[in-house]
Amino acid sequence: MSSRRYESFVKINCSAIPAELIESELFGYESGSFTGAKKSGKPGKFEQANGGTLFLDEICSLPLLTQAKILRALQEREIDRVGGLRSIPVDIRVIAATNQNLSEMVKRGRFRSDLYYRLNVITINIPPLRERKDDIPLLVNELISRLNSQIGTAITGVTSRALSILVQHDWPGNVRELQNIIERAMNEAKGPILEEQHFKLFSEQINAKAKSQIVVNEKKRTLKSI
Repeated sequence: MSSRRYESFVKINCSAIPAELIESELFGYESGSFTGAKKSGKPGKFEQANGGTLFLDEICSLPLLTQAKILRALQEREIDRVGGLRSIPVDIRVIAATNQNLSEMVKRGRFRSDLYYRLNVITINIPPLRERKDDIPLLVNELISRLNSQIGTAITGVTSRALSILVQHDWPGNVRELQNIIERAMNEAKGPILEEQHFKLFSEQINAKAKSQIVVNEKKRTLKSI
């Protein structure tokens, strides 16, 4: 519904870029600004997203110095390329994501408080998958559809028994873990439907974990409780 929906959507995983390169990735650089730089220079993610949206994934991984420069870019609506002599105006919407508690990182001095409050306009908390198991059937259907095109399969669905196995799990790895399990089952399946047998290894792991938990609980029992 945004007015920016037809403009660029640029994303960057901040944890995947080395600290010494993150500034040039975000803000770009001019010709000859460092060894190995392109002669023509290069626009950064801020310039590429101009008029649209910039998605900063794992923003908690940014160095404090880079955080300060991002804050300036958001406040002044302009950026400076590495080695540049002039500021470049930008008009972007920033979406930032993290799996860390940024307010706690602010208290520990690992994230700038001014940038935190500048970013924290609208907060969307995504609960872990174990707290929204009603989403699992919808996610399974979406993952099957997506993986069919990626790995060349033609799976059309999953049985209720197989789905019940997936719902029982706590999913510490969240949706990524669910995707891995679905992909493994799709590679093993011979027909169009994922059945209980295709999740045999996964269900065995769940059962083993449950049994180990029972053993731990048994060890904690006292004579009086027996």
